[in-house]
Amino acid sequence: MTNHQPSRRHVLAGLGATGTAALLSGCVTSSSSSKTSSKGAVTLQSNLSAPQAKAAMQDMVAAYGKKGSGQVSLNTVAAETFRTQLPTYLTSANPPDVYTWYPGSVADAYAKKNLLLGLDDVWNSSPDLKRYSKALHTLCTATSGKKVFVPTTYYWWGMFYRKSNFAKWGVSEPSTWDEFLDLCDKLKSKGVDPIGLGAGGNTAWVASAWFDYLDIRINGAEYHRRLLAGEHRFDDPEVRKVFDRWQEVLPFFDPNGTAVAFQDATTSLLNGRSGMMLIGTFFADAAPKDALDDIDFFRFPVIDPKVPLAEEAPTDGYFASARTGRHEQVSGLLEYLATPQAQEIYIKGSSGTVLPCHPDAKDAGTPLVKKGRKHIEAAAEITQFFNRDSSDALQPTADTALTKFLAKPKEVGSILTTWQRDAQKIWNA
Repeated sequence: MTNHQPSRRHVLAGLGATGTAALLSGCVTSSSSSKTSSKGAVTLQSNLSAPQAKAAMQDMVAAYGKKGSGQVSLNTVAAETFRTQLPTYLTSANPPDVYTWYPGSVADAYAKKNLLLGLDDVWNSSPDLKRYSKALHTLCTATSGKKVFVPTTYYWWGMFYRKSNFAKWGVSEPSTWDEFLDLCDKLKSKGVDPIGLGAGGNTAWVASAWFDYLDIRINGAEYHRRLLAGEHRFDDPEVRKVFDRWQEVLPFFDPNGTAVAFQDATTSLLNGRSGMMLIGTFFADAAPKDALDDIDFFRFPVIDPKVPLAEEAPTDGYFASARTGRHEQVSGLLEYLATPQAQEIYIKGSSGTVLPCHPDAKDAGTPLVKKGRKHIEAAAEITQFFNRDSSDALQPTADTALTKFLAKPKEVGSILTTWQRDAQKIWNA
């Protein structure tokens, strides 16, 4: 599937995470084919398991219940368990009704299998959704013309660090690749692991951010999207350039980077054992509240100034099971989730580092969030993340290849050959 990126000027300010602007392909079910009862509370399956995010979801569900429009049973599952179990949830005989997840090509994989409920009725009846940007409308629409997703928030990726630590170490934000390498040298000379990773355990996918950013900085966002769609090869010379650059910075990575999960890498970052980390703002939901004001970030360094500036800014939201027997109640919940009130409740209860999709909803207004919004708006193009621009099925091939590369960088040639073979199986499936 080819993703065509609209120019930034066509993406409403504050909705940068719509940048894949991919039409979802495949069929969707526009009416219920449920084996579930139409009675009872709507079941909402959530992967937002970090303490602050979980509490924010509970606040939002409670607020919806107080409106008297319906009841919701929130079931929060550990994020990585949710990721692996999602296909099972959707294909079960009695599936949950609504799910937190992603639009774009990830939803496409489930839409192709007739597992997602068509949401045209929600988009047509909701005055809030009618005000969403054209890019968001496109992102949530299948090639059949049916809507399959309701977006609510988006966030950005960047090189995060603690301001107090950078001040203590006497270093500052870089903007170019050479300045970045110089910063790494300085941190290493002070006995600090310059770069945390957190690609161990069940969060190996974090390493894909390094692949994404190096590729969009060297080859550009359009090449990157086409690569993930199977229109280029992982063993192409262009991809090899990505790993040549990556090898330049490998000596500066935390040697335990593939042994610990990103949550543990976050602790190392906050404690000053590592200097910085390429991560999304979701990591802040596990950070102490008193540390939030000390967190800052800089954009991933520019490598080739001729390549249009792209940033990763994923969109989050909800889709529903095609098998739900509670079509009316599901529609009511999704309409509520699209309102500025619901999005502001979530932002207030969480770390506040996400941005709302509704044009009237207020963000946290912190210096970090203001900087993040400008960061996204300054981008010429927006990507989502490896699996979101490809599929959940392709992500394990990246996890395997990148983990091997980090362990044995000299074997990159055979690693890319194997990656292409494994990816081809997914694309041909």
